[in-house]
Amino acid sequence: MEIRNLALPDVFLVTPRGFPDRRGTFYESFRQDLLSEALGRNFTIAQSNLSVSHRRVLRGIHGVRGEFSQAKLVTCLRGAVVDIVVDLRVGSPTFGRHEVVWLDHRSLTSLFIAEGLGHSFLALDDDTVMNYHCSQPYVADAVYTVSALDPALALPWGLTEPPVMSESDLAAPSVEEAVAKDLLPTYEECLELYGRSVPA
Repeated sequence: MEIRNLALPDVFLVTPRGFPDRRGTFYESFRQDLLSEALGRNFTIAQSNLSVSHRRVLRGIHGVRGEFSQAKLVTCLRGAVVDIVVDLRVGSPTFGRHEVVWLDHRSLTSLFIAEGLGHSFLALDDDTVMNYHCSQPYVADAVYTVSALDPALALPWGLTEPPVMSESDLAAPSVEEAVAKDLLPTYEECLELYGRSVPA
């Protein structure tokens, strides 16, 4: 598999190599040793989740902060999504920037998202299935949510009709409001989770 760091720091694209034959195709979709080597730190899976979404469902932006923060490896197992990661680590040199990736079941490409970063996606097909491998179990009180439609972020969803969103996602604060209410993780606490020191 190919593992490469994207333009947004601490986000990696994991592209498996397919082995086709007359039966279909075999993929090696996850290697802890290879991903950990690329990250420069260990990644273990403590919990796995699946979501099934109708077309036009927009989920997020969701993230986790503090000691229960999760690193995630996300894969589209059926259908297709526009997947966007946003740097919402207060104090980060890339705060507010985003990375856009197309994920679908044909490529089975995965996206590694480090602790503290915000994650959101728009389902492009009915019955789109997303798989999330998480480094820690889910703790509701550690989760933060920011509006995926915040004009200040100007995320390129390419919407031609209103998305389908949960009530909580519709009511989510803007980035400015989240910063003012101290809802977001800091860059320093995230670097500590990554085993790195704050640049001088």
